[in-house]
Amino acid sequence: MSVRRGAGRRLVLVPLMIGATALVASACLDLPSLNRPDIPDGIPPGPGAPTPYIDINAPGRTAELFRGWAGPISDSTGIPLIALEAYGNAAEIQRQQHPECGLAWTTLAGVAAVESKHGTHHGTDIAANGDTAPPIRGVALDGTKGNMQIHDTDGGKLDGDPTHDRAMGPFQFIPETWKRYGVDANGDGRADPDNIDDAALSAARYLCVSSGGDMTTPEGWEDAVKVYNNSMKYVLDVRDRANAYSVNVRY
Repeated sequence: MSVRRGAGRRLVLVPLMIGATALVASACLDLPSLNRPDIPDGIPPGPGAPTPYIDINAPGRTAELFRGWAGPISDSTGIPLIALEAYGNAAEIQRQQHPECGLAWTTLAGVAAVESKHGTHHGTDIAANGDTAPPIRGVALDGTKGNMQIHDTDGGKLDGDPTHDRAMGPFQFIPETWKRYGVDANGDGRADPDNIDDAALSAARYLCVSSGGDMTTPEGWEDAVKVYNNSMKYVLDVRDRANAYSVNVRY
């Protein structure tokens, strides 16, 4: 695994070997179309369903205001409802505060899908306020197995490791990057890398800065995603998931 700045553990998804069988069955039995929309493959990925306007300065967890928007999308994509609310909230805050960035919720969903299976890696649960438990932690960044070596920068306060840093939470921030970009998005007064609202908005800020402030171009989008993990395979993994979500397809 390769970790670069804000990036962390990547999940390796093993595809089910059903494609050939499905094609043969379809050819022999003349099965009806499943009406699955074609998934685009462009960069930047499609923006998906537009997020509704909300008062981003409202008290409490503003992500809850996306419940009606997120419900149908969650049903069709399989993205957990609370996670999808967090992505919509972060994208809308960025849209109102930094419209020049052009960050879509689908990109946040693509990153979170690859990094932590939308905050559910290894059976982690997402609470109604966005907190995830048990905490998702990457491997110790000790320079082995292709990882960077990052000695402890937070005394183990954030990541629980007093020797080496570890990537944390649904968006797999390392402590150093979290201290720079981490923000409170669920209204509880603290920035928590294990809260998916906070992590999604922090990731949105990080991506917009990393893209040079414009994720509407292929170059800007790719540069931003590569800062998470400097690998073209990673970029394509995020792209594929984001594009699937943009047409409400489960990936």
